[in-house]
Amino acid sequence: MRFPISYASIWPDSLRVHPIESQLPYLVELVTHLAAGLERLPADQRKKLVDFFRSQQCTDGGFRGRGDQSDLYYTAFALRALVVLGSDADLSGHRAADYLRSQLNARVGVVDLISLVFAGKLLESWLGITVFPDIQSNLRPSIPALLEQLRRPDGGYAKAAEGHASSTYQTFLIALVYQLLEFEIPDPDRVSKFILGQQREDGGFVEIGVMRRSGTNPTAAAVGTLRILQSDKQSLLGNTIREQVTGFLVKNQTDEGGLRANTQIPIADLLSTYTGLQTLHDLGTSSQLDGAGIMRYANSLQQDGGGFLAAAWDELSDVEYSFYGIATMGLLLAYDDLSPRR
Repeated sequence: MRFPISYASIWPDSLRVHPIESQLPYLVELVTHLAAGLERLPADQRKKLVDFFRSQQCTDGGFRGRGDQSDLYYTAFALRALVVLGSDADLSGHRAADYLRSQLNARVGVVDLISLVFAGKLLESWLGITVFPDIQSNLRPSIPALLEQLRRPDGGYAKAAEGHASSTYQTFLIALVYQLLEFEIPDPDRVSKFILGQQREDGGFVEIGVMRRSGTNPTAAAVGTLRILQSDKQSLLGNTIREQVTGFLVKNQTDEGGLRANTQIPIADLLSTYTGLQTLHDLGTSSQLDGAGIMRYANSLQQDGGGFLAAAWDELSDVEYSFYGIATMGLLLAYDDLSPRR
């Protein structure tokens, strides 16, 4: 598989004021690592997983979530899963490209925007086709206006134009969009200041500033944002943050083997397990987790049809949590991280 490093062609010259210099986009880097790990799965297991994701495709080419209709968010997860599993390019990919093109004129929020852009670039690499031939007239003009109307005085981004509070996760998503388009996020120092202000005494980060108790997923979003913003000249993830975040996340691993969303929730879930594991890989401290326990937990949630449940309480496999399941496995296999906590 080959993955694009340059996305400059889908950004208008008049707006490309601060291009990012030769930095592999965070999402693309994740895909390459997961693909390397999942290559180590037996061929029959990979086929079972591929068959599950293909079974979630709708007649219009998109992929469903827990409903019956295609959805950009779930389509991006399904395509990412098929790519990292090494699925052969076939009709399902071309049908998905048709679905993505059909969404170019729709009004989308930031979550759907990043899903649309990333899914399109994945398909261009996977199939060698141009998914967005008319992107200049359809998508590009809406991106800066959509993103910057969400900017708040504290430097972060709100979830909606009418929202007052900046969101850690929304800020992470917007940083991803700018990076995918090879465009530096405006005033990055204010963004990093906002993110650092979301850290709490327990070492983790919160989603909204008024919160006092940290969560696994906001912590992952905060670390991901700082990783995107930092450069060779400025490290935003020093030893103190590494130690604090690591201590917080390690405490969230449960007896089940997975990670929980926060210290008030008694059971683990696949989203928190994947994001916590990914964060500690980013920080270089994943060996402090029980990797073998995490693999057992992920395996316990896989169903006969190949998909994964979200947690022990769940009853239905879907594309999103099934991606978290294979991503968790891929990380563990890519980094040989299957030892008990040490």
